[in-house]
Amino acid sequence: MQSYINQLDGVFPSVCSLDCPDQCGLLLHKKDGKIIKVEGDSTHPVTKGNICNKVRNMTARIYDSKRLSQPLKRIGAKGEGKFVPISWEEAIDTITSKWKTLINQHGPESILPYSFYGNMGNLSAEGMDRRFFHKLGASRLERSICNAAGATGYSYTMGGSFGVDPEETIQTKLFIMWGINAVSTNMHQVTIAQQARKNGAKVVVIDVHKNQTGKWADWFIPILPGTDSALALGLMHILYAENLINQSFLDEYTVGSAELREHVRQYDPATVSAITGVSIDDLYTLARMYGSTTPSFIRIGNGLQHHDNGGMAVRTIACLPALTGQWVVKGGGATKGNSGYLAFNTNALQRPDLLQNKKTRVVNMNQIGQALLTKEKPIRSLFVYNSNPVLVAPNANKVQQGLMREDLFTVVHDLFLTETAMYADLVLPAASSYETEDFYTSYWHNYVQLQKPVIETYGESKSNVELFKLLAANMGFEEASFQDSEEDMIRQALDFPDNPYLEGITYESLSENQFVKAKMSPLFPGKLRTPSGKIELYSEQMKQHGYEPLPTYTPIVTDSDLPFLFIPAPNHNFLNSTFSNNDKHISMEKEPKLHMNIADALKLGIDTDDMVRIWNERGECILKAAPGDNVLAGVLVSQGLWQNTSDKKQHINALTPDRLADMGNGAVFFSGRVNLEKVL
Repeated sequence: MQSYINQLDGVFPSVCSLDCPDQCGLLLHKKDGKIIKVEGDSTHPVTKGNICNKVRNMTARIYDSKRLSQPLKRIGAKGEGKFVPISWEEAIDTITSKWKTLINQHGPESILPYSFYGNMGNLSAEGMDRRFFHKLGASRLERSICNAAGATGYSYTMGGSFGVDPEETIQTKLFIMWGINAVSTNMHQVTIAQQARKNGAKVVVIDVHKNQTGKWADWFIPILPGTDSALALGLMHILYAENLINQSFLDEYTVGSAELREHVRQYDPATVSAITGVSIDDLYTLARMYGSTTPSFIRIGNGLQHHDNGGMAVRTIACLPALTGQWVVKGGGATKGNSGYLAFNTNALQRPDLLQNKKTRVVNMNQIGQALLTKEKPIRSLFVYNSNPVLVAPNANKVQQGLMREDLFTVVHDLFLTETAMYADLVLPAASSYETEDFYTSYWHNYVQLQKPVIETYGESKSNVELFKLLAANMGFEEASFQDSEEDMIRQALDFPDNPYLEGITYESLSENQFVKAKMSPLFPGKLRTPSGKIELYSEQMKQHGYEPLPTYTPIVTDSDLPFLFIPAPNHNFLNSTFSNNDKHISMEKEPKLHMNIADALKLGIDTDDMVRIWNERGECILKAAPGDNVLAGVLVSQGLWQNTSDKKQHINALTPDRLADMGNGAVFFSGRVNLEKVL
């Protein structure tokens, strides 16, 4: 496969770079060297030509008049947005000169990178950047803002990120979408479920909000936030009590079945109903449906893990398919993520061996506000790329306060002058995924995909690989790893005999085929990567790590006596802060609303479209009320990360807590409390 830059007209294969499980195959239509249309690739075995509105309108983002085309230097106050253009030479010299001074005066740990997966290309997200900051000796970032809690919990049960091949769910007869707005965030799982529906499948959605997925379901079950593990334990109670379990599967492939049977006696339907808000009748109906339908499949979403108890919640739900033996039925089981099948050689790509001080401090990205305000051994320089912490990080007012420090040298590499870039000393223009070479590994389907450049880089923009090579050269780093090309890095990453699923996936096979599927095999019969090699209903490893060894319900933290639980959920047309600055996508999403129960609205004298203020000790938002029956009483939901302005206080992460979840040091966006009043 070649670069397509020099071909001015035609249709060229591509990959969606967004942080989305579907990772669609795309076709880019070019005319006169510019992309004029983005459509789905109908030959992709999973995404099959269907794409979301976000990607369909991607040209509006690529060629947005607000896109950065050259480096900028701040000339006004931080946050004021006054910049002047400078050359790349001046930008690189300024950064490396400042860092050399900081390293001499305060040590390399005074510098912190801040990044995530704004671009899911593996080279862009965790390639030359990791090599550079390892060699530099900068403070390390714990990147746990998204799926860390749930991934850890799931791994305790299943030994890693291994679930059902989504292509097999065409066979499924019962889909349980648990804590996932799949219509907006995993549309091809919805497409497959729709096909299965034609053959009699049913779809149940369990969530705190009757969003688009809840409305699409055959049966929507509303649940109080943070009580998912209690619901799962209540289902287990009924499954055991009514002998709806597969004892032969439990005996052969699990450990702890007998202990679990005794343990769940305490989670009787009356107790669980009081905790979750799910009626006793619905508990019995759901348990009997799940226990008697095969194959049944649970799609575990990201939402429920963003609670104080999120890791244990996912760990608990992951136990359910074992009780009914669904793992040995095609189309049965569960999926939290499937990244384990596509695990590549991260050591070869990231080169952690370049880090000389193995005790270099680690900063959790969820607590970046705290970190920037810490006076002991302060962070003196922040380098932000593939992320927008002012909008996406919790406790946002604290983040903003930290970025206002005049003694903090901040650099942002992005396509746009983001909310975070407004506080930067230097802003560097980033290349889009369509302008770079990279490889992609989905965390839902099982295909590796290759992206070759399709268009020229926009203005003077540079990819992450290019940028960190320039910085390495100016810092005087002489290791050969800083000379590697994109092709070199892809080859190194895919050379990974430790993962047999990658067999046959090479740079050559990807160049020839665009996408190649992992060499799949059933999990059972087989040995899992848990200590026992089996599904661990009882986990001795968890006990050693200080957790309850059996699935357990622990209420979320009560951080105040405020009356409402607040859920800042994703919306349909943005992806975190991506697209929130684009006029086309804003027009499709219209405006942020606050969903609340009609009983709460009546009590407070709030009507539809009234402006309401929600607040807590961290901040406040003013939103338009949407009363109804989409949430339970005492629950408030707002969707999307909207830009905050002086006249529109819509930044919902101003309200979210920055404490850490029970596992994986994950985020707890959904475990905050707020008060509410009508704006008069």
